Amino acid sequence: MRTGKPIVYTSGDSVFQIAAHEEVIPIAELYRMCEIARKLLDGPHRVGRVIARPFAGTAGNFVRTTRRHDYAVDPPKPMLMDVLAERKVRVFGVGKIHDIYNGAASKNSSRQKATPMAWRRLRRPFANARADSFFVTWWTLTCCTATERCRRFAKSLEEFDHLLAMFLPLLTLSDLLMITADHGCDPIRAGRLRTIRGSTCRFGVFTGRRRGSEPGVRDTLADMGQTIAENFGGTIPKGKSFLNEMRKQRGTEAAGKQGNSDSRVQNSRCGRPATN
Repeated sequence: MRTGKPIVYTSGDSVFQIAAHEEVIPIAELYRMCEIARKLLDGPHRVGRVIARPFAGTAGNFVRTTRRHDYAVDPPKPMLMDVLAERKVRVFGVGKIHDIYNGAASKNSSRQKATPMAWRRLRRPFANARADSFFVTWWTLTCCTATERCRRFAKSLEEFDHLLAMFLPLLTLSDLLMITADHGCDPIRAGRLRTIRGSTCRFGVFTGRRRGSEPGVRDTLADMGQTIAENFGGTIPKGKSFLNEMRKQRGTEAAGKQGNSDSRVQNSRCGRPATN
């Protein structure tokens, strides 16, 4: 803030970040800097994302604002979103989804961070079946001290748990909800919050209104993508689907509730059917 210059930094993953206090460097100027950086960081070793990181507050009490913006590159093809588009699957994205996929993820999306308010808004299009597939990023916390990290992390978990409880009753036997993360978080560790970036992946899965289940530790996040692709009759180059495991669990639940309807349920899709 004394120099009036931005803070430029990077990390182990393919990102280049520019942070600036909103009262020192206007948001439009920060975005302009990132647009220039995006053009420079191209070529055979191009950086995956350039991220604008605006913040506010005073020394010792800095907080990131909601006007972060990601400048990504087009994902390699074919990817899951391409497969869903080919099969006329309607996709609705919330949070960073639009930016991460460089606008290729969905024609229908909300860039609002998936805070509790955004999560409540998501219930309406889901309940009205305005899309076949939903991709949501959940924004959790931004902290500056270990004490605040623990407090905010705990609050975020409580909020997510509460809103998930509100969301689950909307699920039917033809719905499949998967929850995962791309890295671990340790709120009491000094320094960086991100402590583990997924060499292995865990998923929480809900089918219908039953209790959640876990399809074990997976080798890659691509397993989730392959599962979604298979659900809508497609496939992607990487990953191993666990859709059949979920169908078996759902079939067991359906059999208990509907007697002889198990065969009909087994032959239906786990997700909302695509529209033609």
